[in-house]
Amino acid sequence: MKSFEELGLNERILQAIGEQGYEYPMPIQEAVIPVLLGNEDESGWQGDLVALAQTGTGKTAAYGLPIVQLTEGAPMHPVSLILAPTRELCLQIADDLEGFSKHSEGVHILPVYGGTSIEAQIRALKRGINVLVATPGRLIDLMKRGAANLSTVRNVVLDEADEMLTMGFQEDLNEILSGIPEDHRTLLFSATMSKEIETIARKYLKNSKEIQVGSRNEGAEHVNHIYYMVRAQDKYLALKRVVDYYPRIYGIVFCRTRMETQEIADKLIQDGYNADALHGDLSQQQRDLTMQKFRQHRTQLLVATDVAARGLDVNDLTHVINYGLPDDTENYTHRSGRTGRAGKKGTSISIVHVREKGKIRIIEKAIQKQFERGTLPSGKEICQKQLYRVIDDIERVDVMEEEIADVMPEVVRRWEWLDKEELIKRIVSREFGRFLAYYADAPEIEEVQESKGGNGADRSKRGGKGPRKAEEGYTRLFLNVGKIDGFYAKEVIGLINRSTKGMQVEVGKIDLMKSFTFVEVASEQAQDVIKAMKHGVTVKGRSVVCDVADKTENDKDERKKGRREKGENRKQKGERGKQRASESRNKVGALRAASERQEQIQDRKAGLKREKSKRNAENSAHRSTSKSPAQQHHYTKDDWMKFLHPDTSPLKGDMPDFAEEGWARRKPKKKK
Repeated sequence: MKSFEELGLNERILQAIGEQGYEYPMPIQEAVIPVLLGNEDESGWQGDLVALAQTGTGKTAAYGLPIVQLTEGAPMHPVSLILAPTRELCLQIADDLEGFSKHSEGVHILPVYGGTSIEAQIRALKRGINVLVATPGRLIDLMKRGAANLSTVRNVVLDEADEMLTMGFQEDLNEILSGIPEDHRTLLFSATMSKEIETIARKYLKNSKEIQVGSRNEGAEHVNHIYYMVRAQDKYLALKRVVDYYPRIYGIVFCRTRMETQEIADKLIQDGYNADALHGDLSQQQRDLTMQKFRQHRTQLLVATDVAARGLDVNDLTHVINYGLPDDTENYTHRSGRTGRAGKKGTSISIVHVREKGKIRIIEKAIQKQFERGTLPSGKEICQKQLYRVIDDIERVDVMEEEIADVMPEVVRRWEWLDKEELIKRIVSREFGRFLAYYADAPEIEEVQESKGGNGADRSKRGGKGPRKAEEGYTRLFLNVGKIDGFYAKEVIGLINRSTKGMQVEVGKIDLMKSFTFVEVASEQAQDVIKAMKHGVTVKGRSVVCDVADKTENDKDERKKGRREKGENRKQKGERGKQRASESRNKVGALRAASERQEQIQDRKAGLKREKSKRNAENSAHRSTSKSPAQQHHYTKDDWMKFLHPDTSPLKGDMPDFAEEGWARRKPKKKK
């Protein structure tokens, strides 16, 4: 193992990282730092770079340390540009770089992101900086105002670039990179080699080199993966049991939507837990304060959306809890990578229902890690854990002899009537009486049993392969687009967002099929989504159909039921066939007689028809003989020529008097 000094870092940076507790470089740092500093070999390779490493392995320092060293003494204009998808990651990168450059001269770092005063950022840019850390949206605004000039940038770092594409920054990236000289160097860092990363590498990188530490897309090495399978309505109760079973838990609870995040955080706070929420509906000031409290361990549980999963470096996280699995494997990798960092152990817990069992298997294959099926702790086990915590806390208390000397006589006098056992009982009751009261009557949570058929447990309760029901509070919608149309979870969510135009639709479970999709949305928003989809929404030239899935599935079930009613089983058919054969033999005579009568009626009708036709023919001949020569004339194609000759046939009636006043005179128009 090499030291940081052997990697080519100068004394000022070595001093800064030594004060931060850095001893030896992580594998990704050992591989990347010499390359970026040009110390890899005699050729001094300076091409673009793609670096892949597990989350939590020190990728920020891998590019941050060389950038600080290369920027020392640089002019006061942007030389290095670091792009991050979220405001939280932007701030964190800037803080890390400030720490790395603590003793370096001439390194000026500025984070720019939305949600804060753009005027203050413009003033900072005018004063001069040489390292710019930015989110794409805010950087575009600064470029349009002429405040950010990128013509001097030589190093571009794309941190979590795949998330930028997911968040819709494709056009912003194109515009930003178009304003940077072509001879710049692009450095791309990610935990996974997703399709988005491959797309970015092909589009923006040239003469690139890939550095990979560990297997592609594998999960963090020091993280244990556990899942609990419960009914959907018991997920919050299961979450409480997990949190209660680990008294010293310090972790992040990941939720799928902003609404769910706030709801779960509010429930935890109401139940007495030290929790807070982090999601996109909060102002930047609120988000900064929330993260500050969490980093300082003043908040024990952070309930967050995936906005907190990307690149956030929080020390000593013990647990990551997935309150439902994400749709993308990459998101799970980033979630679980928040714990087990820098060689420490961590635990990733997933609370799932039976319909998410398939996701477990997909994630296992992607991260090359095995999930452990856990059993929820009982109330008795939780109370024991909490009691041990109380005992341990009391044992670790530092007794302040001098500080309490003055008050001890009064305390002893007040408690002299209590013996040792009674005093201990009172302390224990006070410290974890809440848990004793809650779990004394709390029913045990029924865990769903898995079946080989995947969803067999749910189907047995429903009585067969009936239509799947949406989660409580959600409505299941049908879309006539699927995988064959290039649609996956991201595209479905994007389609809903574009159609609803900023409604912030709360999306739940998404089931992707070959040619159609089922998606769950909040029940109060379902009709709005359906209505929005009816206004000319198209995909690849064809109209999108959106309707309540229960309706379409019920229609399908009715058709199946009709077919079942029409087609009886073979036994029933045989018995009924015999019965019908017997009945038919008894009715042969009657049917034959009826047939003969029908034939007689038909013959009679045919005779009457012939007589009528004969009479019509006779009448027609009589009328033809009584017609005038003109009426009997058969016209030919040359008859039109007769109109060229004057007609000498006499007129019927009297000749009109054309001199009569008013004859064929045009009536004058009425004056207005």
